[in-house]
Amino acid sequence: MKYALVTGGSRGIGRAVCLQLAGMGYPVIINYSSNHEAALATRQLVEEKGGKAELLPFDVASKEAVDKALSGWADNHPDDYIAVLVNNAGIRQDAMMVFMQDTQWEEVLGASLSGFFYITRRLLKDMLSKRSGRIINMVSVSGLKGLPGQTNYSAAKAAVIGATKALAQEVGARKVTVNAVAPGYIATDMTKDLDENALKTLIPVGRFGMPEEVAALVGFLASEQAAYITGQVISINGGLYT
Repeated sequence: MKYALVTGGSRGIGRAVCLQLAGMGYPVIINYSSNHEAALATRQLVEEKGGKAELLPFDVASKEAVDKALSGWADNHPDDYIAVLVNNAGIRQDAMMVFMQDTQWEEVLGASLSGFFYITRRLLKDMLSKRSGRIINMVSVSGLKGLPGQTNYSAAKAAVIGATKALAQEVGARKVTVNAVAPGYIATDMTKDLDENALKTLIPVGRFGMPEEVAALVGFLASEQAAYITGQVISINGGLYT
């Protein structure tokens, strides 16, 4: 059976992606770091809609934790494999660079960039051997244009964009696609500390996006209809940046 793994799947965009993929028929693996209650709530939402989901907690930035969790999952699912990977986990720790602490740099790059590397490398072998796979990396408008106060976040997301383009060329012949989705301002917990009223005046469509809108794009990239799309960075930002 083909499974979908969504990192950072307990809330926000990750939760919406889990619901989208479950609705497409994929059993969903919901990864999260610490918020067990939110992960349980996401699983319940999936099951209420008739889908299947299981929880897989681990820290994406820890190679040891990634290897342990995914090895354990594979041992318990000898006849299954993860055919869709959504690298959604990420954190913000905003600060002007002159005041930025080492931990703010390391933890933000660890969640987005190292997490992408450790998990994707681990799951690629099955995708390549079965000649079927979808890797979708959640990046950001910050990684495309840079945003003040987000040198760490912009660097992490820009690096994942470069990795997306490179990896797509490595694995395309084996029918594995690799794409990135770059949201702008989306109404989630990650943006609740921002001044929405002020920022939406900068957005041509005049509002923040919804997680379900991002999830719909992820669902398309995970589908068979998107088999000829790879190495792309697709923005979903209401016209904020093109």
